[in-house]
Amino acid sequence: MRAIHKFKNDDNIRVFALGGLGEVGKNMYCIQHNDEIVIIDSGIYFPDSMYGVNYVIPSFTYLRENEDKIVGLFITHGHEDHIGAIPYLIKEVHIKHIYASGLALGLIRSKFDEYGISADIIEYDDTSIYKFNNFTISFFRTNHSIPDSFGIALKTKYGYILHTGDFKFDFTPLGPATDFDKLTKLSDEGVLLLLSDSTNANVNKLSLSERKIGESINSLFSSIKGRIIISTFASNVYRLQQIVEASVAFKRKVIIFGRSMEKTINVSTKMKYIKAPADTFINASDLDMYPPNRLTILSTGSQGEPLAALSRIADGSHKYIKIKEGDTIIFSSSAIPGNQSSINNTINKLYKSGANVIVNSPLHDTHTSGHASSIELQLMLNLCKPKYFMPIHGETAMLKRHIDLAIETGIKERNCFVLKNGEVLTLNDHKCIKQGTVPCGYTSIDNNKMIIDEAIIKQRRALADSGVVAITFNIRDNHLLDKPHFNSRGFIYMKQSYELINEIETKALRCANAYLIKNTRFGEKKFKKQMEEEIAAFIYEKVELKPLVVAIVINIEN
Repeated sequence: MRAIHKFKNDDNIRVFALGGLGEVGKNMYCIQHNDEIVIIDSGIYFPDSMYGVNYVIPSFTYLRENEDKIVGLFITHGHEDHIGAIPYLIKEVHIKHIYASGLALGLIRSKFDEYGISADIIEYDDTSIYKFNNFTISFFRTNHSIPDSFGIALKTKYGYILHTGDFKFDFTPLGPATDFDKLTKLSDEGVLLLLSDSTNANVNKLSLSERKIGESINSLFSSIKGRIIISTFASNVYRLQQIVEASVAFKRKVIIFGRSMEKTINVSTKMKYIKAPADTFINASDLDMYPPNRLTILSTGSQGEPLAALSRIADGSHKYIKIKEGDTIIFSSSAIPGNQSSINNTINKLYKSGANVIVNSPLHDTHTSGHASSIELQLMLNLCKPKYFMPIHGETAMLKRHIDLAIETGIKERNCFVLKNGEVLTLNDHKCIKQGTVPCGYTSIDNNKMIIDEAIIKQRRALADSGVVAITFNIRDNHLLDKPHFNSRGFIYMKQSYELINEIETKALRCANAYLIKNTRFGEKKFKKQMEEEIAAFIYEKVELKPLVVAIVINIEN
């Protein structure tokens, strides 16, 4: 019988992550006190090595086993690494209410339409307060690269637990300012534990205001005479707004390429986060109706993703756009770790096609981060003055650097905790310790939004790394009729590997005969499994490669 994971009811509050620790993405944090669980965010992670995996979501095992305790899912903002897993969560776990604000609410509803599901969504704002048996929940505004970003304050019997969400301190923001006054009041009442975004903990320079990027984009638009193809993160709504505004100011029509970009623009314009005259956006079919200096092409692909619009433009395989002399491509983004090689490859192809390419640099401010630098993180720590501190949302090096920053502000080292996904921080009014774990894993999703079994991914990885080996056995009446036949794809060059092929076939012959002598009754499934394991081990011993080995049995009838 499968074990059910539950905590006993006691005076302890338990804090843990199902995603977001040791990684940038898949954010999902839980706070539990007695019979109540508060979930904050439910996001996705984009893997570096895809193997057909589009994105990864948290495992919901613990929540499924304890769904009667869940009082609600609270969303800090509308980025995919915070809302992308919600449809899968809703299908698997009963969630009484989802609490979201503004644009995040619109994006979640759009997802529900896309997936054909529904759930009760309650819209909150910075004045909302929700009371439960063990928690009173309120919200404070922050600045980020998307409108309606909030931190969440959970009032407990021992003091406040604050979750910052993703944030930066922008002193000239495009939207509402950070609620410094509320943060100060929360601090005065007593912050027991701070959970704070660590993405830019290793960045020392104060992040530029988004307004400055808008000014830089306007300056570039004023000097560029040909077509502008500009690529940025589809979720950076403030950036999209400023690109659209610059296009309108310089009498350019806007064409959108990329499914995620189209979706974000559609939701944002309907909710009036992006405002433009009715005829600003045109269809791809109207591309040739306007001169180059009257066109802005807004595209996905700022990370060099192979299937994104900009990559296809660079390859010359895009259905509508071919690079022309005089085109200017602007990368209004920064490289996510692991993507620099793909981005460089795309840039080189664009240059070879005759385009001018502009990237974020000291000469051109085309991007700023939506995450707080080390200076801003220390400002948040000083504003909140928490007794205990747990960095969230970041790779391990980021989390540990954030701890160093906290210690520098005066928080005691013994009161700072770096956790892994699934580890539990247990605290009350007089202690805080790492104690226990909850089930924690991940689920892979393909391009068709289907769950991929981990065994399939393992096979794909083996195929990609070392190819496939097929060994065919002709069997009649529990006897081999001839020597097993070797074939492969992506493993070795067969014309130059006769000796190795012969050794593998000889090994397969010995293994098969040994099995057939020992087992008078032939079991095909068991035979295949044993042959694949033994031949795979032999190949690794010989050449230190791990191809996918497939045993094929042909039963010859009398």
